[in-house]
Amino acid sequence: MNMINGQFPSIEQATDNYLKPQVSSKAARENETRSFNEVFNDLKFSKHASARLSDRNIELSDSQMGRLNAGMQKANEKGINESLVLMDQMAFIVNVKNNTVITALNETEIKDNVFTNIDGAVIV
Repeated sequence: MNMINGQFPSIEQATDNYLKPQVSSKAARENETRSFNEVFNDLKFSKHASARLSDRNIELSDSQMGRLNAGMQKANEKGINESLVLMDQMAFIVNVKNNTVITALNETEIKDNVFTNIDGAVIV
């Protein structure tokens, strides 16, 4: 540790220098924020899916939105067009090409259900 004016730095100075992530510029910080926001902006909900979320009292946290989007990205990487995404006792049918959730089901609706017109499934 380097001495400053004949003294060792305070714990706050050491923390600032060694533990806090250094962002080089305001533009870099804005790019990080923009990238995070773009992830959620990519994910769309059809009118039908929005109505189902409301009707079935499904509220998604930011974490769940991120996982749903990650599931859609995984489906895209595998070439899936229409995917079933299973997450936390919920199911979502998504149109991968359009990044759109087509419908949403809660735990009650999942039971004894048959999912058709999908070409892949992702569990997140």
